[in-house]
Amino acid sequence: MKSVSLSQRVALFAGGVVVALAGSFGVAAYAQGHHGGPEGGMFMGGPMMMGHGLDHMLDAVNATDAQRAQIKQIAQAAHADLKAQHEAGKSLHDQALSIWTQPTVDANAAEALRRQMLAQHDAASKRMLQAMLDISRVLTPEQRQTLATKMQAHHQEMMQRMQQHRQQPAPAQQ
Repeated sequence: MKSVSLSQRVALFAGGVVVALAGSFGVAAYAQGHHGGPEGGMFMGGPMMMGHGLDHMLDAVNATDAQRAQIKQIAQAAHADLKAQHEAGKSLHDQALSIWTQPTVDANAAEALRRQMLAQHDAASKRMLQAMLDISRVLTPEQRQTLATKMQAHHQEMMQRMQQHRQQPAPAQQ
């Protein structure tokens, strides 16, 4: 087995720190409302959606007026809670950048911030799950199956579009 020099170990460690921080930024972004936070929702724009998206979902399952009223109330409450969490966590990204740009990166501060980011993500995830469970109690099993089938088809269409996008050649630079 080939021995690794001290400079190679330092480079590997530094690379690991960069990957860890990048991952933390991603978790913070998710918890702060990007990629499905308060504006989007669980399960690819599911019941957390507001307005037209929520109405479209309710139309797809032929929801009754009573179901619509209950589900809209659940979605609005979840949206408000997630928006408050988003506002409370906006500083995490700035804190991460501040730690990263110091002359010496404080590993303890980075770890503490990572834990804060994970706690915020966990709180947002729990709130979204609670809304999904509350909505599941309003819909019939048949309506939930219809919704799941439509969401699965939507997911497959999106994955196909992403695959097609990846296969397209990059535009020529001028």
